[in-house]
Amino acid sequence: MIRVVLIDDQALMRAGFRALLEAEDGIEVVGEASDGERGVALVRECMPDVALIDVQMPVMTGIEATRRIAADPRLGGVRVVILTNYGLDEYVFDALRAGASGFLLKDTEPADLLHGIEIVARGDSLLSPSVTSRLIGEFVSRPPDRATAPGLETLTRREREVTALAARGLTNEEIAEHMVISPFTAKTHVSRAMTKLGARDRAQLVVFAYESGLVAARNATP
Repeated sequence: MIRVVLIDDQALMRAGFRALLEAEDGIEVVGEASDGERGVALVRECMPDVALIDVQMPVMTGIEATRRIAADPRLGGVRVVILTNYGLDEYVFDALRAGASGFLLKDTEPADLLHGIEIVARGDSLLSPSVTSRLIGEFVSRPPDRATAPGLETLTRREREVTALAARGLTNEEIAEHMVISPFTAKTHVSRAMTKLGARDRAQLVVFAYESGLVAARNATP
C-alpha cells in the first residue's frame, strides 16, 4: 500500500486528487493539509511514502516545505512530488534543488498521476529523459556554482561521466550503450555516485550536474 499525503491550499483540488487516488487499489491517502507549514507537520506525523505538494501556498511555499522534509533525517523515506500549473520554470528547478523527486502538472492525465506516484514510491525520480533534456535546455546556461555542489572531488572519472550522462536524460541502458558497459555496471556507477553525493534519488544527480558544472552549457557534451 502506497501512503500519500496531499498538501494544497485549494480544497477542490485536494478533493479531486483524493477521489482519484482512493479509487485506485494499492494507494491510500493518509492526510491533507492546506498550507506548507501544516503539511510538513502532517508528513512528520503520518510518515507517508509520497507527499504531493503544491508549489505555491500560503504560510509556507511548497519549495520550503520540500526543503524541510528533505532535510529531516527521520523523513528519509518520504518522496516529494511537486504539483504545478506552470510547467518547466524556475519553480521546478528550485523544487529539485530543495529535494523533490519530481513534479507533475495539475492537469496531467489521471493515469500519468497514478503511474508517477508508483514510480516515486519505489525510489525512482519522476523525470523522464525528455523532461530532463528540457530542464537542461532551460537551466544549464547559468554559470556553475561549485560552492553549492560539494563532492565532485569524491567521484571517480567513470562516476563523473555517468552523472553527466544521467543529467542529459539518459537511462541506465542508454548510459551503458554510450560507455560500452553493461546496464548493471552503469546502474552500479549511478548508485555509487548517488551515495557519495548524498543524493536522495536520480533527480538530485541532475541538480548536482548543474551546480558543479559537469553539464556546463546548453547542449554541451560532458
